[in-house]
Amino acid sequence: MSDRRFVSYLRVSTDKQGRSGLGLEAQRKSVADFTHSGQWRQVAELIEVESGAKATRPKLSEALALCRSHRATLLVAKLDRLARDAHFLLGLAKEGVDFVAADMPSANRMTVGIMALVAEEERRMISARTKAALAAAKAKGVKLGGFRGRAGTARETALARAARSRRADQRAASISDTIARLDPDGTDSLRALAAKLTADGVPTPTGRGDWTATGVARLRRRLGR
Repeated sequence: MSDRRFVSYLRVSTDKQGRSGLGLEAQRKSVADFTHSGQWRQVAELIEVESGAKATRPKLSEALALCRSHRATLLVAKLDRLARDAHFLLGLAKEGVDFVAADMPSANRMTVGIMALVAEEERRMISARTKAALAAAKAKGVKLGGFRGRAGTARETALARAARSRRADQRAASISDTIARLDPDGTDSLRALAAKLTADGVPTPTGRGDWTATGVARLRRRLGR
């Protein structure tokens, strides 16, 4: 694991703590101690002044957007700085963002384990439904098994194309906030914005190479800009 990107998320509960730095320095030190090996590279640090009981937190949303656009890990000093609600923690997995708590690194693996159990149960249910459908088809005299050289139907091809388009739209949306930050007026040329995205370390859709004017043009078309 080399040059692993992370976004640091620090939270305090009161304005007074935020202004005085009370609690922030301890969290920042925990993050620094956790990443001191040099295998981590910080993308940004976000500070939230908000109660952990609230699920709507602007800075956390910004941190998650940065993690998605940079394919980075969300790093918090303490697990309770993120949330005290297990349901909310599981919601992070749905965001497609990995997270690590410096005081409890195993929490990441534990959460993945929980999600894996859920996925396993879903696979079991899908398998059971598939077997039932095959048994019903066989009972009706439908010939099963083996590849008969059938190409995908027009509907199947359209569904596959739509799925690829949705993934591309989701990827473009994850970079939207970063583009707004790099080019707030929307006046940069395609080449200039490509250079900024590359310099900012934002991965291309393929994850390889640098951003090009053509890639930015495709991205803007998807974002309707």
